[in-house]
Amino acid sequence: MLQVSVKDTKIRPGKAHRWHLVPVSGDGPPAVPRMAGYNQAKHFAVARHARTVNEPVRSYVAATFEITGPVDLDALGESLLHLVRRHEVLRAFYEPLGEDLSCKVLAPGEVALKHVESDQLDTSEQAGAYLHQAVREVETLSWPLIAMGAVVRDDSATVWFSCDHLVTDGLSTAIAVNDIAGAYRALTAGEALPVAEAGSYLEFSRSQRRRNQDLHSDDPRLDYWRDFTQRNGGLFPRFPLDLGTLPGRLYAPVTTTERLLDAQGVEAFEAACRDLGGRLSMGLLAALATAVREEGGPAVYRGLMPVNERGKGVYAQSMGWFINTLPIEFAVGGAERFAGTLAAAHTAYAHMQAHREVHFVQAWRLLAPAEYARLHYWPHAVNFYSYIDFRRMPGAAYHTGLQARMHVWVSGCNGILHWFHRADDGLHVNTIHVDTPQARTTHAGLLRALTHTVTTALQ
Repeated sequence: MLQVSVKDTKIRPGKAHRWHLVPVSGDGPPAVPRMAGYNQAKHFAVARHARTVNEPVRSYVAATFEITGPVDLDALGESLLHLVRRHEVLRAFYEPLGEDLSCKVLAPGEVALKHVESDQLDTSEQAGAYLHQAVREVETLSWPLIAMGAVVRDDSATVWFSCDHLVTDGLSTAIAVNDIAGAYRALTAGEALPVAEAGSYLEFSRSQRRRNQDLHSDDPRLDYWRDFTQRNGGLFPRFPLDLGTLPGRLYAPVTTTERLLDAQGVEAFEAACRDLGGRLSMGLLAALATAVREEGGPAVYRGLMPVNERGKGVYAQSMGWFINTLPIEFAVGGAERFAGTLAAAHTAYAHMQAHREVHFVQAWRLLAPAEYARLHYWPHAVNFYSYIDFRRMPGAAYHTGLQARMHVWVSGCNGILHWFHRADDGLHVNTIHVDTPQARTTHAGLLRALTHTVTTALQ
């Protein structure tokens, strides 16, 4: 799997098909309201505020993948419905409850798909424009929160789906591709579908709320966040390089994907990190921190890092927003002192993991209540690092054959975000940054410094 912009994805011409999720009446009792997750509640509140001031902020996490051979449209529709029936977070109606968020979940039998066939897309340009428009239809405050379809040809199809961030994260995308493609493969082979439902994200959220519900502002469990905030001068660590932005303004986004290392190169970098006593993910973080310093940043890296909370049990293959966001801080040497920076990053990561039970939204609400109530976006460009090894995701063994791609989009941003990911062909970075001349210059310089750093580490 590769994380790229939809605009950079080439789609062959074909007939456009859509499957719209619709509710159907059920025979069971009415759904009992349940509480949504912390991430969901804040995301929904942001969307509601944006609507009131007529400044809508939208985002999606989408995917495309290929199936070959004559397409069985009935089987494809059943495969898409299988995805929704398997993950209850996709079947939920979300409703504000004061400052929080509740939801009611339809049973698997209470949803269906309405198939609609539309125009023939005669050129790749038409197909790309169609896809770019279709994946943007999901919206936080409107149900359903997933859109699905395909561009179908005589010998193949490009299957796509798009979810609002409210119900998904990056890892969910690989899980969904695996569910749809696996179901289609089973149905066309005359086999039974896999197990209907995965572990419930909403049940996970209930457990998470239970662990965090008795937190208070003086709670010692917040000391890690509190100490970081005092040294940082605030809850959100600034991206330390100039992006040419004005305070309080959102900008149009620029999305790029570059390959930093080919498959052989990333194996060599991983071996170099291992020889220094570290893992690839921490070596890459150390390299990024070093590159930031080489470009004029500080000798201490302070940033936010998303942490997957699924574990290896019942939620391992569940869709949802299973992400906590935690601060990390460590000393950074120059490129010639990479080994020391890698060791510092590893120590900081272990310290961070020891405090992962406290959720970011709760820490924000308790330690900066005025900002939490006032801010509806991150207040400025934030230092952010994310790494995923897509080769280890569900279905990774055949994602390459499916040409699976993940697409992340936001309608506006005020900083720069990096998503590093490893695929079969090497190490890539997908970046979203503000569309300013300075941001383009800063981004290009940082990538050059990063490439130099990882190359130097191999010597």
